[in-house]
Amino acid sequence: MRTLTVDLPGRAYDIQIQRGLLDLAGERCRTVLPKAARIFLVTDSNVEPLYLERTAASLRSAGFRVSTCTVPAGESAKCPEELAILWENMMSAGLTRTDAVAALGGGVVGDLAGFAAATILRGVDFIQIPTTLLAQVDSSVGGKVAVDLRAGKNLAGAFWQPKLVLMDPDVLDTLPDSTFADGMAEVIKYGCIFDRAFFDFLAARPSRKELMADIEHILYTCCDWKRSVVVEDERDTGRRMLLNFGHTLGHAYELAGHYETWTHGQAVAAGMVLAAKLGTKLGLTPPELAGQIERAVTALGLPGTIECSHEEYVAAIGLDKKGAGDDISLIVLEEMGKAVPHRMSKAALLEAL
Repeated sequence: MRTLTVDLPGRAYDIQIQRGLLDLAGERCRTVLPKAARIFLVTDSNVEPLYLERTAASLRSAGFRVSTCTVPAGESAKCPEELAILWENMMSAGLTRTDAVAALGGGVVGDLAGFAAATILRGVDFIQIPTTLLAQVDSSVGGKVAVDLRAGKNLAGAFWQPKLVLMDPDVLDTLPDSTFADGMAEVIKYGCIFDRAFFDFLAARPSRKELMADIEHILYTCCDWKRSVVVEDERDTGRRMLLNFGHTLGHAYELAGHYETWTHGQAVAAGMVLAAKLGTKLGLTPPELAGQIERAVTALGLPGTIECSHEEYVAAIGLDKKGAGDDISLIVLEEMGKAVPHRMSKAALLEAL
């Protein structure tokens, strides 16, 4: 087992990475939840037939009473209506302040269940058991939980750190290729913003088979970067903003497709390529980087470009949480492996686009 500790004062927790860890979930959760009688386990309709009963059985073996709730698969479940259903189901199950919520699924399940945990009874303990690559390397670590509003993505949320993150690389074997590729967009992002050698390592492995052969190293490396950034900047006001490389523009693509046409990973992939091109236009990014990123993402079946209207860019930039007044921080690359925030007016960014 590989372990990383997110060492936040008074709220430290471990990220554990181990093949077969799903069957050990009960004993690992009992270690951090010694007083909990019940775990409310949330999953989605894709994960339920694959891993719900197996996980619930492990939790029961550790003495937990387990209540379960399955939400529809997909981004549309990350909404206030599903959140309210979760709250009511938690109360019907008899959840108390000493119990816990666990999220078994991808980023949607983690965000939704995490926000429910942060708000039910003014906050109960929370366990992340991510089952997608994207959730394992990104959304399960760092405590950002949220739901979408009609106005845009992740606009109602909280910072609510988990008590434990359990990552079983074996569950990635059941992912469709497109979903695996989605996660790789975020993996490639870490190389772009923090680690040139890691980017080169990934670029030399342009297939799922090659990447899965080194998946523990990939998960550990990404989570180590995420952990270090969260410890330094938990509330996303400084260095943590660098993790949004490609996301300002990616959110425009998600919005343009009504969160159905383009997945988050596809949108981020194209967003990173365009962010590199914009960085070059601004005189900040070496011109060859956009091509390097585009080759890395397209080798995995991700788009290098996505069409988007000016109105959709306006809407997404107006909702971007890195904005302050009329300005925004666009994350750009000074070199491969080194990202910086570039403060500019929203009008100037739109003109550059």
